[in-house]
Amino acid sequence: MTMLRRGLLAWISRVVLLLLFLCCAVSVLYMLACTPKGDEEQMALPRANSPTGKAGYQAILQEQEEQHRSYISSLKKQIAQLKDELQERSEQLKNAQYRSSDSGAHPEKTQANLLEFLHSQVDKAEVHAGVKLATEYAAVPFDSFTLQKVYQLEMGLTRHPEEKPVRKDKRDELVEAIELALETLNRPEESNPNHRPYAASDFIEGIYRTEKDKGTLYELTFKGDQKHEFKRLVLFRPFGPIMKVKNEKLNMANTLINVIVPLAKRVDKFRQFMQNFREMCIQQDGRVHLTVVYFGKEQMSEVKGILENTSKAANFRNYTFIQLSGEFSRGKGLDVGARVWKGSNVLLFFCDVDIYFTSEFLNTCRLNTQPGKKVFYPVLFSQYNPGIIYGHHDSVPPLEQQLVIKKETGFWRDFGFGMTCQYRSDFINIGGFDLDIKGWGGEDVHLYRKYLHSNLIVVRTPVRGLFHLWHEKQCVDELTPEQYKMCMQSKAMNEASHGQLGMLVFRHEIEAHLRKQKQKTSSQKT
Repeated sequence: MTMLRRGLLAWISRVVLLLLFLCCAVSVLYMLACTPKGDEEQMALPRANSPTGKAGYQAILQEQEEQHRSYISSLKKQIAQLKDELQERSEQLKNAQYRSSDSGAHPEKTQANLLEFLHSQVDKAEVHAGVKLATEYAAVPFDSFTLQKVYQLEMGLTRHPEEKPVRKDKRDELVEAIELALETLNRPEESNPNHRPYAASDFIEGIYRTEKDKGTLYELTFKGDQKHEFKRLVLFRPFGPIMKVKNEKLNMANTLINVIVPLAKRVDKFRQFMQNFREMCIQQDGRVHLTVVYFGKEQMSEVKGILENTSKAANFRNYTFIQLSGEFSRGKGLDVGARVWKGSNVLLFFCDVDIYFTSEFLNTCRLNTQPGKKVFYPVLFSQYNPGIIYGHHDSVPPLEQQLVIKKETGFWRDFGFGMTCQYRSDFINIGGFDLDIKGWGGEDVHLYRKYLHSNLIVVRTPVRGLFHLWHEKQCVDELTPEQYKMCMQSKAMNEASHGQLGMLVFRHEIEAHLRKQKQKTSSQKT
């Protein structure tokens, strides 16, 4: 330890001597540059009445002034370089002192030093040099952005190739990167003293990408000091080591789920729903209560009959049937179903009659909710029109075989917020649904936004055990223009994938091509 300190002190003394020598050299250069010219040099200047006259004096004085400015600029750059070197050496000295003192007390801390780990993340990532990739699919693409827009490759069905960053974390992330770049550019050692400070308006464009096991790389481009000049800053946000935050044991044996279904007519869909409910909720899970909120009297007896027959056949008594008058309102039905519960705090699952779920989803619903803490908004998989997917109604397989998560069979319904799990206490405290919204759509988004504005954690993730079954949508004239637009957009997205719809649009051209090929084949045979 004593030898280490002696070596460290010797190294410090050498650094100080080097810096003193450099400062003295700079001072000598400055004195030489600023010393007035001697008599011989002044005598070399032409006289006022000489053939060159005043113009000659002015030209020579201007030339000398430019030389002085060049000397001064050069000296300033050398001083800035010396400051950088001094700062770098100081940082090295601090790190060396930290390591020496740390290794003396706790040798194991040196290996686990967080700063070294973060620097190693930069070295591992594709920042300084490229890496060899097996195929083009292995490359991690960049997204680009300006002050106003983000241009992204991975869009989904609701995101656009060009859009404003709406998500707060993404917006804050990009703003922080630009602000850090501006702070770096405006440091005294970086900026030209004759140049105005850099501002956000000087930012031209940035690109960024995230390697999920290393961090996020940013390359930011700003306007330079001269035309066609630019400033580029490369920033890296390394991911730190994994930290254990919580280790908890969860017991869901006594967690009851109250499945609330608002309904009007649609007897066939309700019969299909009860088949799924009987298998998943009654036979497999056994910790579920069903609340059906029915609007009107038309077909009500058939719905009650299906419910009662299931109750008798499966010996199931945990259900409530509520009949409401007036036109159908999904928000009102769910609100009434949630408030009518008289027992202790219960986990609510707001569900539609055209939803299919597995028993595994019920556990996912329980695990992602916590009263006063978390609500769960799963992204369900929405089924395309089976008649289009499988070509003909006669070739459509049974429902269980249709529920496959593939690009050709459906899509993640990331624009829907109707199916949700939350505790009754949280629903009551947040104020429930907006009962002024009538008919189709809007009430679920309103409730979702209220949770986003609260202190509760909103868990939003795709779920493999929750499906929206295809059915033909009817967008009635009574809807408001905004609701009608939402309904028609949903209808368009429900039919088939882009490729399948394209095949339908161009089916006449495809059929004509097949006919030509058959004619060509038959003519060749003859």
